[in-house]
Amino acid sequence: MSWTDLGEWWLDELADDPAYEAITTPLLLQTLRPQSGHRYLDLGCGEGRVMRAVQGLGALVVGVDINESLMAGLDSGIVADLPVVPLRDDSVDGAYAVLVFEHVADHRGVFAEAARVTRDGGVFCLVSNHPYWTAPGATPIEDDDGEELWRPGEYFGPGGTDIPIRDHTVRFEHRSMSDLLNGAADAGWSLEAMSEHPHHDHSSQSNVPRLLACRWRLTG
Repeated sequence: MSWTDLGEWWLDELADDPAYEAITTPLLLQTLRPQSGHRYLDLGCGEGRVMRAVQGLGALVVGVDINESLMAGLDSGIVADLPVVPLRDDSVDGAYAVLVFEHVADHRGVFAEAARVTRDGGVFCLVSNHPYWTAPGATPIEDDDGEELWRPGEYFGPGGTDIPIRDHTVRFEHRSMSDLLNGAADAGWSLEAMSEHPHHDHSSQSNVPRLLACRWRLTG
């Protein structure tokens, strides 16, 4: 099911999930370190929650998303289906994607398009669900003693998982960490920083990575 049909569900998710405001957005800001006066591209901007946080630090932001209704209140939103980015070459100082890569089949195309529109020396930042968590079949399991463990699933296998959402499904694409990092490197992105974070509200999964944050520099 296309994200053009899931706008209402996404707004409900944001309203019911305080972690997005308390954890996800601050993680992006910490990783991106947006500079006042610089122009950034928000890939999969949705209704603009992260855009507003970046703009609040004095940066300029243009958003791209497939869901036109979500962007209705934005003054700098462009409708496009990733990996397509309808911007000129070298037109932004940086780009970022928050909880978007795991829903995009062509991650290499996104890295390449982000490199095309970013000026040399610019940055690209990613906050996503960790590949260890998105592997098909990955799930918590409980042993006979009541201890909760983690089944890694098909980490090295291709594919993804379709999660039922109301009358639709949301596709979580899976790729290993090496696929992700090599895709960025092949597009000219040099890794500067990476951090991994556990699930915020499941102490039994404190050793299981749930979020991944990366910052790359365009090396030309």
